[in-house]
Amino acid sequence: MPKKTRKKILKPLKKVSLDADRVPTGIEVLDAAIEGGLEKNSVTFIAGSAGSGKSIFSAEFIYNGITKYNEPGLYICFEEKQQSFFRHMARFGWDFEKLEKEKKLVFLEYTPEQVKKMIEEGGGTAEAIMTKLDIKRLVIDSVTAFSLLFKDEVSKKEAALGLFELLRSWNVTSIVTGEIDEEDIESQKTGEIQFEADAVILLYFIKEQNIRKRALEILKMRGTKHAKRIFPMEITNDGVEISSSGAVF
Repeated sequence: MPKKTRKKILKPLKKVSLDADRVPTGIEVLDAAIEGGLEKNSVTFIAGSAGSGKSIFSAEFIYNGITKYNEPGLYICFEEKQQSFFRHMARFGWDFEKLEKEKKLVFLEYTPEQVKKMIEEGGGTAEAIMTKLDIKRLVIDSVTAFSLLFKDEVSKKEAALGLFELLRSWNVTSIVTGEIDEEDIESQKTGEIQFEADAVILLYFIKEQNIRKRALEILKMRGTKHAKRIFPMEITNDGVEISSSGAVF
């Protein structure tokens, strides 16, 4: 008679109370997996391939910050126009246009060259906005095009270090996204930028036969006892949904 195998059941994550040194993403399962949220004034690198949900994740971080925690946000975008971004995010019930009118959100359409200039000037327009509106959360989506301005790895590393130092000097909690090939995501090769970031979160979009599966992994998070497993993830009508149990691959 064949030996029965016991299926491992993953226990649900415990809810974590709010901590003054933590900035909750508003995504309940993720916050429970990272001791209540991102470290305050940290820089988190969100790496994923095209279609993995980087922009949606980042937009939800900003939207939840404003609507749930009264924390004004700044979204700097390289690859999408404001009108298009607002329209796409409205599908999740996120009215960014309203938040902008209420001066709780600023959306900047930047080129990689403008970000480079921002670093060289030590802030410029972005810093003025941060001070005026008391910005608490910031997203740069994404640094992929920005990194192409630099020819060698040393220059890229120096630019990433300069950008992250600038973000930390503003005392905001930041998310920086980057597009990584799926093969590099699976092997966790996210480049030099991962060493400069305080945290790295990987978003997978893996093809299995004729479908693709999404998943999230917390690769590193300084000062945090974070979950080590890979979480199933979906993009629903309400945004990012992460499951606290179940296998992914």
